[in-house]
Amino acid sequence: MPYSFCALVSAGFALLVMGGVAEAQVDPDNFAEERLDFPIADGPFEPTWESIAEKHPGAPAWFRDAKFGVWIHWGPQAAGRSNDWYAKKMYLEEEKAYTNHLKNFGHPSEFGYKDVLNQWRTPEFDAAATMKRFREAGFRYANIMGVHHDNFDLWDSKHQPWNSVNVGPKRDIVGEWVAAAKAEGIRYGISFHHEYTWWWWQPAFGADTRGPLAGVPYDGVLTAADGKGKWWDGLDPARLYGRKLDGYPEYEPIHLIAHGREGVFNKHLPYARQYATQWAERIMDAVDQYDPDFIYTDGNSSQPFSGKKSGSGYKCDAAQRVVADFFNRTVERRDEIDTFAIIKFSKPQPGLASTSESRIPSGKQADRQWMGELAIGGWFYEPGFYYDAATVVRGLLEFASRDGNFAVSIPLTPEGGFDPGVPAMLDGLGRWTTINGEGIYGSKAWKASREGDRTLPRGGLGKKQAEYRFTADDLRYTEGKDGSLYVWCMTVPPAGAKLRAALMGRAAGLLDADPKRIELLGSDAVVEWNRDDEALWITCPDTTASEYALGFKLTW
Repeated sequence: MPYSFCALVSAGFALLVMGGVAEAQVDPDNFAEERLDFPIADGPFEPTWESIAEKHPGAPAWFRDAKFGVWIHWGPQAAGRSNDWYAKKMYLEEEKAYTNHLKNFGHPSEFGYKDVLNQWRTPEFDAAATMKRFREAGFRYANIMGVHHDNFDLWDSKHQPWNSVNVGPKRDIVGEWVAAAKAEGIRYGISFHHEYTWWWWQPAFGADTRGPLAGVPYDGVLTAADGKGKWWDGLDPARLYGRKLDGYPEYEPIHLIAHGREGVFNKHLPYARQYATQWAERIMDAVDQYDPDFIYTDGNSSQPFSGKKSGSGYKCDAAQRVVADFFNRTVERRDEIDTFAIIKFSKPQPGLASTSESRIPSGKQADRQWMGELAIGGWFYEPGFYYDAATVVRGLLEFASRDGNFAVSIPLTPEGGFDPGVPAMLDGLGRWTTINGEGIYGSKAWKASREGDRTLPRGGLGKKQAEYRFTADDLRYTEGKDGSLYVWCMTVPPAGAKLRAALMGRAAGLLDADPKRIELLGSDAVVEWNRDDEALWITCPDTTASEYALGFKLTW
């Protein structure tokens, strides 16, 4: 074997031949994880997953008690009124967001995303009033957007001049949410999605391939010097859009690298270190300013900057350093370690939680701390979303019965208000959680999670999910904080209907003794029931006052 080839393999490269030209693609498995050296807070937690697992006491009790959260997935991309990933898709000719951008703002060579940021105003945004509505709806914690893939920080960021205090609404969005959450007694986290940014933004450096402006570059190519005398004078577009990542034909199109390809951008390693360091500094800045109860990093890899999937491009220990810094600050500021970090696809370990986005696990998962995530309609605002309290309730029951929390995204309009259907949906959630919350807050999965063949369809919560028909055979189970068991029927059968809970029958061997009493939550009516080998049989009393899903409480 020639020496040159051996050297490449030992450095972690694999040769690809594309169009007859050999290209070097970095194999992240063989690329040594780089150790960064930016300072973190002093304390007992060292920047390794091993140290974090050893010294973190485990899932805080408040998270299980809270159980039901609101996902505040709101920022300037809502201004596109085109659902998720607007900032990138407005530069892709085949996307609806591009067509909408032309209609609403103009061509992206003349009015790019930076200009969308500049025009973004939030006259209807009232964090205090909105958080109060969320608490009344039954939400007990909030996941607050800090920065999405668009790289625009929603606070007075020390490390990103493209932020909501300097540009657009001129408001500390995160700060307002945090103050409102504290006033309502709601625990809160801050989410960070900017690991994607440095490859996600590559379409902003392109141009139309057809039409009258074919070949005219979009605004991603602009420099700080181009802003002289303009509204963005003094702001560098490169701090928003990043750099054009040339020289990787094996990864093209680079903005899709997380979907089918993976690797390290070895031609840009100094920039990669710089970007990962700034990524971390921004999170640590938000932690320092707002003292969140948890932090959340988006992605579909095992950790940020893993070299794989959403972590493609670089491989380093930035995530470990950020999490260790967070916990050291907890030690410094609080009497107990009651914070945690959500890293979406992390392995189960103390200090880390994961998520299940837009999908419901088949069974209970009690070996880890986790939460389900579903968005009403989509992850950013678009007209025509379908608002239905029953669907949200059923999502909550799906995740709670499997031992997860549930955070649902309630869309805000670009201006910071609600679509007309949202208030009625929130009112409905408030009525249901007031009656049934004792079987949800602080609950855990029972020995079995469910019966019946039907599960809420995957994806965002919309008309499809609202029209999905559950029957009286579809049951979910939770165990309350006081040891009571709860049988949930995923619909509201009429009076006289019999529920068959086979997993609570004597033959199943899961229920040790007959309950002394069964009651329908929210009702004083006597509930008739009996238990035999086949099942626990519950006869529904008058259910005309019940909504969305029935909760039966079993006590001994």
